[in-house]
Amino acid sequence: MTMIPTTTAPATATLAASRSPWPTFWIASIAVLLVSIDTTMLYAAFGALKASFPHDSAANLSWVLNAYTVAYAAVLIPAGGLADMHGRKRVFLLGTAIFVTASAVCGAAPSLGLLVLARTVQAVGAALLIPASLSLILDAFPPQRRAVAVSLWGAMGGLAAAIGPSLGSFIVDAMGWPWAFYINLPLGAVSLIWGYSLLQESRSTREHRHVDLLGMVLLAASVGGVALGITQFESTTWTRGEIGIVLAGAALAFAAFIAWARTTRHPLVDLQLFRNRTYSAVNLATLSFGMAFAMMFFAFFSYLTRIWHFSLPLAGIAVTPGPLMVVPTAIISGRFAARLGHRPGLVLGSFVYACSGLWLALVPGTTPAYWTQWFPALLMSGIGVGMVLPSLSGAAAAGLPHDQYAVGTAVNQAVRQIGSVLGVAVTILVVGHDVLERSGFTALYAAHVGLAVLTGVLCMGVNTKPVKR
Repeated sequence: MTMIPTTTAPATATLAASRSPWPTFWIASIAVLLVSIDTTMLYAAFGALKASFPHDSAANLSWVLNAYTVAYAAVLIPAGGLADMHGRKRVFLLGTAIFVTASAVCGAAPSLGLLVLARTVQAVGAALLIPASLSLILDAFPPQRRAVAVSLWGAMGGLAAAIGPSLGSFIVDAMGWPWAFYINLPLGAVSLIWGYSLLQESRSTREHRHVDLLGMVLLAASVGGVALGITQFESTTWTRGEIGIVLAGAALAFAAFIAWARTTRHPLVDLQLFRNRTYSAVNLATLSFGMAFAMMFFAFFSYLTRIWHFSLPLAGIAVTPGPLMVVPTAIISGRFAARLGHRPGLVLGSFVYACSGLWLALVPGTTPAYWTQWFPALLMSGIGVGMVLPSLSGAAAAGLPHDQYAVGTAVNQAVRQIGSVLGVAVTILVVGHDVLERSGFTALYAAHVGLAVLTGVLCMGVNTKPVKR
């Protein structure tokens, strides 16, 4: 894969080349950190939500999480297309404004129905700002510096995983669950104010800007249907037949989308992207690693609270060292990727992550022994995630045409989201029972190890090594 020639950038990017790209990076990253923290904090708030809405069933309460997941997955790729066509700064600011406004409504919601509706709107805002934020960063940095910038951008998710659960636990305990949403307001305001004044607009250079509305509807129905079917797989209110109909409808919508994208003149996603071996390999690896990451993250809390009987705040603190390793590791691996390409770090990191799962499958027992049985696996998992997760985003973006920065990265993020939904579903299936035993985690971590190894194998097909001129 070759790097993108600077001559493909629009005139606005050329004029901005003399400016420092770091203000753009920090503005975009604040918004991403905001979205990521919101997601991880809400798991800590779920018990408080249950107490606040005692007359609503657990199945109904799960829609506080599921509605967000389904809407986010469904809108992500169409949102990337809108950003490319109508301006990445414009869509980024719109998404941030929607996310912040919906967060305020979530915190003030007097009923579960309004909370679920506001969470759905919140997901739409997140889906608008995430691909736009990364495409703004890609446009701001020259090709030789993008690997480091994208690795840092991806590491924000690791930082959120580090501070989100413990921060959420303390905020919810001290101030109540609405503050899990109100905390978004000041950070969102900073991102909006700075973004409006400092960000440079960029968009596709295509002469004819065309929004593929049919493609958006078909892809949203496909991805959203898959997410809905997976999240409701263990629901007591949905039958297997109903779930099968939803998944079949999603498959038909996806087939129709592929047929449409092959024939229409201006498709939402240019299928030519997938003829590139690296882009295809990265997205398959993102799916497998997204599953493994979600499985490990949720299993952490289940094991610590239900096998070792830690309190939720203590469990949040206990898992923090691992995610804290992600940011420094991402910085180092990003620098190596800029010189050597992403493949070495991706392959090595995948096998480090597999080792962490193997340790957790074999070493921890039923008696708490944090420093000798848990802490080493946390360090390995943090290093593995820091080497892999940000670099998957970087490798997916490395060869994208300027016209498709947002939609190309949105595809990768949507694949990761589907992987996360699958990972959560598998975790609930294996260790989500009322009576939980240690043996259940052995099977779960075995699956995690297999997925991590599969990620490493898939990443052997990645080639983003810079071409020497």
